[in-house]
Amino acid sequence: SGGPPGAGEKKSPKTPKRPREKKRKKENIMIGSLLTVLATALSLLVVDIIFPGVDLANFPAAMIAALAIGLVNGFIKPVISTLSLPLNFVTLGAFSLVVNGLCFWLASLFVPGFAVHGLLSFLLAPVVLSLAGTFINNYFGEKYPGQMSVEGYSEPAKLEEQ
Repeated sequence: SGGPPGAGEKKSPKTPKRPREKKRKKENIMIGSLLTVLATALSLLVVDIIFPGVDLANFPAAMIAALAIGLVNGFIKPVISTLSLPLNFVTLGAFSLVVNGLCFWLASLFVPGFAVHGLLSFLLAPVVLSLAGTFINNYFGEKYPGQMSVEGYSEPAKLEEQ
């Protein structure tokens, strides 16, 4: 009664993550990745409708193309962006359209059933892909909260503790 508030309380040590929580986190990452690829594939179908120079054979080709675009953007685009930084600086960022188009076209080379033809499709299709992807990702983010963002991966564990 004479000490500071909370002086007699024991602090509980941090409990290690349980195997079930780790499994749930891994499942959330897998579902989030699958939803992202699905959103990109649906965006590619929108791009296919809008641009006559973008040809997709079928939905499985769109799924594989979505994966290829993700891999190209993850591994090759940073290298191209770094090498083209002086040109991007001189053009006040406009050269980024060319870099995006190049990556989009490069992904089409790896996927049978996915082709990009023409300058308009080369430059503008990645912009429409980005806009459509943002819209679809936001839709999935509202429909399946905690699955589409990195911060949300710990939400199920937080809900369980309360």
